[in-house]
Amino acid sequence: MALAAAVVLIGAAVLVLVLEHGKPQRNVAPISAAPDAYASSLPITNLAMSEAANFAGGKVTYLDGHIANTGSRTVTGVTVQVLFRTSAHEVAQNETQPLKFIRIRDPYVDLEPVSAAPLKPGGAQDFRLIFDAVAPDWDGAYPEVRILHVETK
Repeated sequence: MALAAAVVLIGAAVLVLVLEHGKPQRNVAPISAAPDAYASSLPITNLAMSEAANFAGGKVTYLDGHIANTGSRTVTGVTVQVLFRTSAHEVAQNETQPLKFIRIRDPYVDLEPVSAAPLKPGGAQDFRLIFDAVAPDWDGAYPEVRILHVETK
């Protein structure tokens, strides 16, 4: 009986390790990461959040916004850090994602990477960030969005 229980426990441990190893790792930059030097030329405004149910019965959280290029270079890529905080203003969730522009809104929202439609000087574009899960202790306030890396040409 003890041998069977040990085999079951070892099998369960191996299964957990295999499943955890197969999960994609979230790209997370440290909270203290410095913003890109060109970030001051890319103001982000008009943040709006929404949620939708997914096919697995969970919910997906969307963060939409508007970004403008007030600098002199064409932007071909933007990586942002999004910090969701608790009511004690501690970081509940830290995610780093590439910014994706909204290409069309009807009949559904279609996204494209910044490299597909580079942001020229003086240009502006709407974007969307997608979060499959948000920390349960998030305070519900708008997250902090920081530009960590900008690619230009």
